[in-house]
Amino acid sequence: MPDVKSKRIASVAAFSVPMLALLCGAAYAAPQVVAGPATDAKCMAPWASDTQFLQYKKKDGPYRIAFANGYIANTWRIQMVQTAKAYVAQPDVAAKLKEFKVVSTGEDVPAQISAINNFIDAGYDAIVVDAQNPTAFGPVIKRAKEAGVVLVAFDNVLDTKDAINVNVDQKGLGVIWGDWLVKHMPNGGKVLEVRGVAGTSVDTDRHEGIKETLAASGKKFNVTEVVGKWDDGVAQKATADAIATNGPFDGFTAQGGDTGVVQAMMDAKHPFVPFGGETENGFRKLCAAHAADGLKCASAGTGPAQVAVAIKTAIAALEGDIVPQAVKLPTALVMDPDFKKGQDFYPDQSDNFFVGNSFPTCGINFTAQEIMGQTKENQ
Repeated sequence: MPDVKSKRIASVAAFSVPMLALLCGAAYAAPQVVAGPATDAKCMAPWASDTQFLQYKKKDGPYRIAFANGYIANTWRIQMVQTAKAYVAQPDVAAKLKEFKVVSTGEDVPAQISAINNFIDAGYDAIVVDAQNPTAFGPVIKRAKEAGVVLVAFDNVLDTKDAINVNVDQKGLGVIWGDWLVKHMPNGGKVLEVRGVAGTSVDTDRHEGIKETLAASGKKFNVTEVVGKWDDGVAQKATADAIATNGPFDGFTAQGGDTGVVQAMMDAKHPFVPFGGETENGFRKLCAAHAADGLKCASAGTGPAQVAVAIKTAIAALEGDIVPQAVKLPTALVMDPDFKKGQDFYPDQSDNFFVGNSFPTCGINFTAQEIMGQTKENQ
């Protein structure tokens, strides 16, 4: 019979072998920094000239991919979840997937982190995330890297180089809207800024773009900020309250929920004024209909279809392709007087439908029917 010391040695050895294998596997699974360009260079453009290119060890498919969404209670997020489901349902994408799982956890950051941890524990090959906070995910990013899980953040991205980020220039959108107001308010004036979901990188970046652009103009702007959560109903009420207490305004800018903002203007019989906003179909309809009345619009944004680019990037990484650590997507943009029916807005489609839902360089283009045929529910 072995003595106590022998038992301890055997126990340590038994523990050390799998632990050593795990550590070696983790090190082996970490992506390599390689020379660019990306394998699919037309679709996956690097964010900047110094963006690193990554290559993960190729895995055999089909793959299990999870989507850990946060906030869901607005039309952009609902359409984004529907677009994700529509993308993975396309035959050439579905052939590469064994499973696609979607979970939306609301504004609760710990709940979203817990969902990602659960997906890692369940052995998913890749996880796509629209992060509720850019800095709170450090430990779970580390876990994903150690487990060899490809982690791709989009829209609200992660403040790290240990995950892949896919995004448009969110601050640049704020700059576009700020420039529009500067151009159409030659003497400065009162501006209502309708912000998004507090604490998210998108809201912060867009706000900073607007704020810095107005300040740099040298004109005097008096800005009232309200929270609209990128939602028509919330934004409409916030706008109505702001008009009643601080109005009238000489210009408006909104990150989302723009159809509701214009409706609040109309309900209050507020004069139509310059507006820098997002890409909702309803907003663009109103911009086209009331341009002659003073509603001069710049409509720029980040279509929900960017989720499809994030999934495409995750699959490319799993297949061993070279991908940028930060992928920069083009911005959907149209300005007065260039709103064209059937191209920039669709009279027969829902007001809540976001236009600018294609990325031709990635081979991604959806019809409204494809997207609206999907549900927003977890699966």
